[in-house]
Amino acid sequence: MPKAEMSSGRFDEYNGKIAKVIDNVEKVMIGKSEIIQLSIVSILCGGHTLLEDVPGVGKTMLVKALAKSLGCSFKRIQFTPDLLPSDVTGMSVYNQKTMQFEYRPGPIMGNVVLADEINRTSPKTQAALLEAMEEGNVTIDGETHSLPTPFFVMATQNPIEYEGTFPLPEAQLDRFLIKLRLGYPQLEEEVEMLSRLQVHHPIESVKAVISSEELKDLQQSVRNIYVEDSIRRYIVRLTEATRTHPKVYLGASPRGSIALFRAAQALALVRGRQFVVPDDVKDLAAATLGHRVILKSDARLGGLTVEEVLQDVLNQTPVPVFRRS
Repeated sequence: MPKAEMSSGRFDEYNGKIAKVIDNVEKVMIGKSEIIQLSIVSILCGGHTLLEDVPGVGKTMLVKALAKSLGCSFKRIQFTPDLLPSDVTGMSVYNQKTMQFEYRPGPIMGNVVLADEINRTSPKTQAALLEAMEEGNVTIDGETHSLPTPFFVMATQNPIEYEGTFPLPEAQLDRFLIKLRLGYPQLEEEVEMLSRLQVHHPIESVKAVISSEELKDLQQSVRNIYVEDSIRRYIVRLTEATRTHPKVYLGASPRGSIALFRAAQALALVRGRQFVVPDDVKDLAAATLGHRVILKSDARLGGLTVEEVLQDVLNQTPVPVFRRS
């Protein structure tokens, strides 16, 4: 294996900072280590996350804890049917003193943005948010305004109440790097949660453990994580297999391959390695490819899930023999 571009001392420093962030968020989120890691993976890749889960499982607390731990500004947008694109991106307001229009920033101008119940608002407002996520800037009255860096969106949607909602089209779902579900806590975890909440909420005591500038360095370091050619081919074979699977109507695009590739690099760094192994790819397949795959109608009616199809793809695709030299 070629020599890593990072020195061991530099790598240990990066890995230590990531461990501090994970430990800090775990003070608020009990029993969600995997979800925390995957959320950090998305941030390290400069990507965005879609959280689909029932109300009350801690989606907002996760985002707040991440923002505080990373020393980043936090903004929340509560999406409703009457929300306008300007309510997200901001607008030009006439200043009578200067006799000029001035840009008044919207809540999109934050480092960490919680887009709460994104499927409750109109497609026009959804498009304004997703365009900002993709382009890294907003255009108001012909003038372009850059979003702050780092910039990370975590959008949520409720999977059980679809009445009066506007589901995200597949092309827009594809803009999210990963899609996660928190799930309900275990019995003992929920008991521990009540104990921690007795006096005050744990989020009140969460402090920044790294700065936003340090986060930028971490994001850049992800690109130095080594990926062997056999693993690159493994990633492409997995995404290609989703396109040819007999139960799949629409498979993952090349953007899915890129997402899985970048996320595997970030997960390797989170796990304390300077190189990607096949298990990194397998552990991320559902989170990075699941929302990019559409099953055929007969498969959905038969009760088949995307997760089961992806597991079948993983079982059918030969795993490369990885040898560290």
